[in-house]
Amino acid sequence: MYGLRCGEVVALSLDDIDWDRDVLCVPRPKQRCRQEYPLTTDVGNAIVRYVQQVRPQCASRRLFLAIKAPTRPLAPNSVYHLVASRLRALDIRCPRQGPHALRHACATHLVAERLSLKEIGDHLGHRSSYATRTYAKVDLVGLRQVADFSLGGLL
Repeated sequence: MYGLRCGEVVALSLDDIDWDRDVLCVPRPKQRCRQEYPLTTDVGNAIVRYVQQVRPQCASRRLFLAIKAPTRPLAPNSVYHLVASRLRALDIRCPRQGPHALRHACATHLVAERLSLKEIGDHLGHRSSYATRTYAKVDLVGLRQVADFSLGGLL
């Protein structure tokens, strides 16, 4: 949904969710700032379910915690293993098997929605357009539409 980096996910705290405004505030360490995203209903509901039913109760303000004792903030490599195992369980085959696959999927979706590379870079928290150009892949569906275009009466 948001295309967050693994480190950004594990750095999220309970205080980064503004329930009154339905906003998720993401610390962007590379840019030394915070970026706000609309908190979608699906994501908000998932967070509520996680906090109420799964997250261990403790004094830590970090959103995501290790389930097994000792209770501690989730480490980035734990996120990799969680995502990779879920992708395997769902039999989803992709070049990247960890959380970066989700980041790429988000960027690919934004490309398909015809956002500019600048808009995609802003969404993903890139400092430069150079980092975003990785996602400028060939739109085969669009190229097929162009190839099927009939010049008919134009000639």
